Amino acid sequence: MATELEELVGFLSSPSPPVKKAAVEIVRDLTGSEDGSLSLSKYASTVLPSLSQLLKEKKEVSEPAAEALINLSLNSNLAAKMVEMGMIKTAMEVLYKPDSSIARLLVMLLVNLTQLDSGIVSLLQIEDDKMQGLFVTKLVRSFCRSSDETRDDPFDHVGSILVNISKKEAGRKMLLDSKRGLLKADSPPI
Repeated sequence: MATELEELVGFLSSPSPPVKKAAVEIVRDLTGSEDGSLSLSKYASTVLPSLSQLLKEKKEVSEPAAEALINLSLNSNLAAKMVEMGMIKTAMEVLYKPDSSIARLLVMLLVNLTQLDSGIVSLLQIEDDKMQGLFVTKLVRSFCRSSDETRDDPFDHVGSILVNISKKEAGRKMLLDSKRGLLKADSPPI
């Protein structure tokens, strides 16, 4: 017989929008406490992919899913599982969808995931010669183009991601590569 928590995690994949919304809100609230996060971590193989899929839904579902993932990514073991399952790629895809309404939250998730070496490698796309550096280029350009006037700039935490990736030699090389022009071309003169 399934436990209440197993049933709750199952409801994240419900075809019924109200059930899915209620479940993701409860999961998000559980991730706000250490005990709740610990309980959910036992179901990581189910809860993480379910929350990842919910990032692609409407804001009423994607926002609490992103908040839950941010909270869960504070646990380095869960963050490592997220990186392993392709969460960085998913976050980047959703971040740059034209109708994305959770950009700030996705950037915060990327900040947490790039605190791990595996997260940095994933964001740099080191293993893919054709795509290498694309994610970083997109983030740097968004960071540099963000409006000073916007009080709630969704890309204001990209600076933390740049700090994280610069801790690895491959990240520093990518950021300083004159052919890419990431820091030189897009940075206004000081």
